Amino acid sequence: MRERLHRDANGMIARILAENMPGEAVVKALQGHKFSGKIYLLAVGKAAWTMAKAASDFLGDRVCGGVVITKYGHAPGELPHLEIFEAGHPVADDNTVLATARAVELAEGLGAGDELLFLISGGGSALFERPLPGLGLEDVVDLTRQLLASGADIVEMNTIRKRLSSVKAGRLAALCLPANVFAVVLSDVLGDRLDAIASGPAAPDQSTVEDAQKIVEKYQLRLSDLQKKYLSAETPKEVTNVETVITGSVRSLCESAARAARDMGYTPYILTTTLATEAREAGKFLASIATEAGCAVSAFARPCAIIAGGETVVTLKGGGKGGRNQELALAAAQGIANVENTLVFSLGSDGTDGPTDAAGGIVDGQTATQLREQGFDLDKLLADNDSYHGLRAVDGLIVTGPTGTNVNDVAIALCL
Repeated sequence: MRERLHRDANGMIARILAENMPGEAVVKALQGHKFSGKIYLLAVGKAAWTMAKAASDFLGDRVCGGVVITKYGHAPGELPHLEIFEAGHPVADDNTVLATARAVELAEGLGAGDELLFLISGGGSALFERPLPGLGLEDVVDLTRQLLASGADIVEMNTIRKRLSSVKAGRLAALCLPANVFAVVLSDVLGDRLDAIASGPAAPDQSTVEDAQKIVEKYQLRLSDLQKKYLSAETPKEVTNVETVITGSVRSLCESAARAARDMGYTPYILTTTLATEAREAGKFLASIATEAGCAVSAFARPCAIIAGGETVVTLKGGGKGGRNQELALAAAQGIANVENTLVFSLGSDGTDGPTDAAGGIVDGQTATQLREQGFDLDKLLADNDSYHGLRAVDGLIVTGPTGTNVNDVAIALCL
């Protein structure tokens, strides 16, 4: 049974990723749009190269030029007429600023009748950045690190970061005037808030100064006087030159998981597509449901696949290595210890989970025992936020490499 669970999990992972590549969705969006003039392309995010390639293949020489900005290791090769940049994520670096400067030059050079095809995916907040006057990259980096360590969710992070940027919160769209922008968005934000995806470079900002101040107080952020000044200024609330299409989200990720599970003989149950809590708490919760599956008190009959999509957070308290999906899986291992015919995995659809080479983690009822036999204390691993080293020791890492898509995470308990 254990061998079958792992075989099914691996097959499910492969199918989930294959069905959520953005190329087909990008082409569908382009087929539904009539371009009236010269077409220029800008793609930002962890799925930028994949989206740009689909657009390039479809439009061919109609694309006059453009810029693609993605994470290191996420650009497999050159694309016709396009400049390719790789930069830092989740923290911006010098290449981020260099690439964004080139994108700004492209936007400011557009004229009446031109159109910018803007391909947006998750990760764009770090990969697309030009600080407001007087601020340097270090100001953005320090604040990003504070937010990451605090456990702030993606909407909270972007509410703060967009207020320090000259290209976020609709400001990129303004730079493109008088040209129009056609934005194709791959969503990694729960609820598909356009102003939060990549911090909304081409969307009017829904957040307010009051929202930003509450986040500053909540996480006790350390700010310079100039940062405080910018955070007290309101962002653009109207964008007039943009048409937007959303091509994919975590819902499609969960639907793919359900189809795969059903084809493998499991009854699928999608608990939620808006999971947003501490990773370890999510792992404990999923494990508790899996442990009781098939019991008289449970609504879930074995064999079943219990599916939760979303994006959890990790509040860093230790100095270990890991990511939110790995921490979720490790916490689940504690909850399903010695439970037979049960497996839990958690997967980041982009193939990168935290500052690691893993996409997530996979555990079963024997994982806790294996860790103990390897000399690891599971409680200590969690306290140190060191899920990576624990899971690596018991062959519990999911390693896919960069996938070319980015539509949040999915966590699944398989119960035979």
